Amino acid sequence: MNQALTIAKKEIVDGLRDVRSVIASLFYALMGPAVVGLVSMATRSNAKPESGAAVLTGMMAIFTLVSAFVGGMNVAMDTVAGERERRSLLPLLLNPVSRRNVVLGKWLAVSFFALAGLVVDVLGFLAVFATEGIHVTASGPRIFLPVVLGLLSLPFLAASIQLLISMISRAVKEAQTYLSLIVFLPMGIGMFLVFSPAARRAWCSFLPLVGQQLQLEALMSGRGVTIFEPVVLGGLTVALAILILLVAANRLQRDEIIYGN
Repeated sequence: MNQALTIAKKEIVDGLRDVRSVIASLFYALMGPAVVGLVSMATRSNAKPESGAAVLTGMMAIFTLVSAFVGGMNVAMDTVAGERERRSLLPLLLNPVSRRNVVLGKWLAVSFFALAGLVVDVLGFLAVFATEGIHVTASGPRIFLPVVLGLLSLPFLAASIQLLISMISRAVKEAQTYLSLIVFLPMGIGMFLVFSPAARRAWCSFLPLVGQQLQLEALMSGRGVTIFEPVVLGGLTVALAILILLVAANRLQRDEIIYGN
């Protein structure tokens, strides 16, 4: 575990040194609050404020899910595909460090930036709500905290998916293409749920990505959310993240992953 933490620390420091990537991720994370703030000002004079609030709630949930994917995208792109292209991956693997610790360390680093993007996004929304006088209706801390825990599990899943994509990509440009497309996954699911509410089912609350959006909308609108749902959702999301991480660790054992052939 100490080896994994050492690798994670190195990756985090290298990621923070890339100022352009950090600024780009920051802008991506704050894009949601900026858009929702502009829409809120545009719909302020709406004759039906409840319809405007529903739209803002759906948009907020979508942008929050997307922020978990954009925060660590640049780091994930560089952490395997970039190192392979710079010929620095093989020297790392020649050290007496297990492949699983290498993958775990890189995953922790990507998760750090993904979690940071999510936190920045949520803080941005709270600032917008405070400025626009939008009141968030919650069912008390007993419900709010489990929902937050369920939401905080999402960056770990996003980091696992992005790390696996970076690992199977042969070059940085290929990884950049695939990682840019994967951002549309939470966006597409979120928009589908917003515009097709009839597709929602009770069991959807336990599906990663879908469950996070439904519980965010419920929290924002003041609808009832049991403690059981977000806790189970968080556990299932982390379990799926670990499963994908194990697949990535297994892929790292192959020569074509190391040499990019």
